[in-house]
Amino acid sequence: MGGVTIKQLNRVLNCIIGAFIGVFIGQCIWQYGDFCRNPEFYAVTSAPWYTSIIFYAVVTVVIIAIVLAVKLFINKYFK
Repeated sequence: MGGVTIKQLNRVLNCIIGAFIGVFIGQCIWQYGDFCRNPEFYAVTSAPWYTSIIFYAVVTVVIIAIVLAVKLFINKYFK
């Protein structure tokens, strides 16, 4: 049995990036829908309704940056 190839590893890393982007988009849609359904809940909080979206955006960007750095390292040093 052969080892994992660079192409397979890149495919997995691309799937990880796509999954995090998809989860972020889904979370944004859910958050906006919840805001439209329950505006009174968000009116009593001190933070704007989109605060959690900003937090998840930062987390998503950091994770994608880490995965891209791993991809760059793999492609540069193992080809």
